[in-house]
Amino acid sequence: MSSAAWRVLLVEKNAGEAEALAQGLRRHGYEVDIVSTGGDALRMYAEASLVLLDLDLPDIDGLEVCRGIRTASEIPVIAVTARGSELDRVLGLQAGADDYLAKPYGFRELLARIEAVMRRARPMPSITAGTITCGPLQIDGRAREVSLDGELVETTRKEFDVLYLLASHPDTVVPRKVLMQRVWGDSWSRRTVDTHISTLRNKIGANWIVTIRGVGFRFAQG
Repeated sequence: MSSAAWRVLLVEKNAGEAEALAQGLRRHGYEVDIVSTGGDALRMYAEASLVLLDLDLPDIDGLEVCRGIRTASEIPVIAVTARGSELDRVLGLQAGADDYLAKPYGFRELLARIEAVMRRARPMPSITAGTITCGPLQIDGRAREVSLDGELVETTRKEFDVLYLLASHPDTVVPRKVLMQRVWGDSWSRRTVDTHISTLRNKIGANWIVTIRGVGFRFAQG
């Protein structure tokens, strides 16, 4: 995977510092989203390829944010913080960070650490390939776009993966656990899957995805 395909979620309370860092990363081909609170980080991390996490946040301690992300996802996390003692490093790694970088640091070192962490990241199995068309609903696996009656439907990365996986196996019941493993990795959360299914139904209509109580979901071809 080239850096041009990587989306970085930068979690930094200092707006000036965040923007300067984001500009540097963008010059090297990264897409960057900036948030300044732990709450926003927990809401947005699923759309990123990697999280750069300041541990000193105004609402939630960064270690708790890191634990929350790691509980539900294997997305790489680099803790970037002024806390530089050995104990701080140990606590950060124990909370689930893949790497720990103390401020002040050199930008080249940060780039090298990002590259190293992304090389180590466990690749997820490929879910998408071609285009699936079911009446007015079209799911383009290469462009990662969904359209209904010719109108583009905005979906998040995970929502698209869930929909494509279900549509790839029409009229087949896909268990919640299989969805979780294929889309999110080995972590398991019934609520995560159900929330994404509910959001998809709101966007494309409830009739496309059928709940099989106690088992999982089935894509209905119309």
